[in-house]
Amino acid sequence: MTVTGSTLVITAASPATAPAAAPAARRRASGRAPGPYRRLFALPGTRGFTAGNLVARLPMGMFGVSAVMMIAGQRGSYALAGAVTATGLAATAVVAPWTARLIDRHGQARIAVPATLIAVLGSLALVACVRTGAPAWTLFASYAATATTPNIGGMSRARWTLLLRDSPEAHHTAMSFEQAADELCFMLGPVLAAFLCGVLFPEAGTLAGAALLLTGMLVFTSCRATQPPVSAAPRRGSPLRALGPLLPLFLVTGVVFGSMEVTSIAYLDVQGLGAASGLVLALQAAGSCAAGLLYGTVRARSLTTCVCALAVTMALPWAAAATGSVTALAGALLLAGMATAPTMVTAMSQVHARTPEGRLNEGMTLAVTAIFTGIAAGAAGAGWVVEGAGPTAAYTVPATAALIALAIALTGRSIRRPSDRSRVVRTTTAGDPQ
Repeated sequence: MTVTGSTLVITAASPATAPAAAPAARRRASGRAPGPYRRLFALPGTRGFTAGNLVARLPMGMFGVSAVMMIAGQRGSYALAGAVTATGLAATAVVAPWTARLIDRHGQARIAVPATLIAVLGSLALVACVRTGAPAWTLFASYAATATTPNIGGMSRARWTLLLRDSPEAHHTAMSFEQAADELCFMLGPVLAAFLCGVLFPEAGTLAGAALLLTGMLVFTSCRATQPPVSAAPRRGSPLRALGPLLPLFLVTGVVFGSMEVTSIAYLDVQGLGAASGLVLALQAAGSCAAGLLYGTVRARSLTTCVCALAVTMALPWAAAATGSVTALAGALLLAGMATAPTMVTAMSQVHARTPEGRLNEGMTLAVTAIFTGIAAGAAGAGWVVEGAGPTAAYTVPATAALIALAIALTGRSIRRPSDRSRVVRTTTAGDPQ
């Protein structure tokens, strides 16, 4: 109802808007506001690209395990399998930032789909080469081609950043959801891969992963309305230079993850758990996933606070392993995982704040590359300590790396500045209470 001059105008809600407004009015009348995640996925287009994102992200936890089981099963050499997957990781560290730069420059759909096709063809070539007994160098070449796989998590975060540029609270919730999705996929991916390769045939994990990756990417890129626009303006600033103070922190955090996994596998193997060790290892990812979802509903903490919690909890598995109790270790891994997601969410928010305009996907890919490099170094270092001093002593590697991360956070003044609040400014919309 409005007043125009001396005329009283009564406007009825249109049939299209009335059904949508009625539930909101009932919620306001009952005093129950929708939760942060419900508000997040009420935004147009978010459910579509999130569905594609999750389907395409699940294979990220499948490919490594599938390749190892396939190559070792057909060629009888874990050394060859490990060398092939390590080569793929090294190739990804080189290729991924360039793929991300092309995505920022030309658009997600235009680059991500052909890049995914190349990666899928690399996976299919690997299956064919393993199956036909091709020379070993063909395995390395085939798996290296999968390095063109786009950073689907980075592209999804870029979409959230565009949609929620005026709401830091909702942006924090979205980043927490993305981190929880990472943990969930890296927890379920290896389990699914091992099941497919063990129950069906050795190549099943790789084939299923390739199919999921292509399907999910096609669904994700078909959601054009939420795709970040491509700007023709000159691109100024270097993401590498902007993220310089943060990359050592991501690198050391990767060491924490890689060393913790290798050490825990070795410890549980000594304890005689065998195949059941996967369930204990999954507790760390489960703790991180739960903590990530919970962290999205509360106010964001500073990066220093999160890294401090990480340093404290990463000492718990060492103490638990010293007792010789697998139950104590399981509880310690669960608690250690709960400090992981808040640290990564807050650190990624720093990436959003620092990365030059129009190069967000490249910036996030650089951060992920630093993490993967740290994972490789941490796995190698922990393996060396396990061989020399035993698995219990090897738990000092992730604990020490977490302390180094804390020292970086405490001494780096620029790291402690506010994160994405410098870019995201809250504005009041028509639907917000005044």
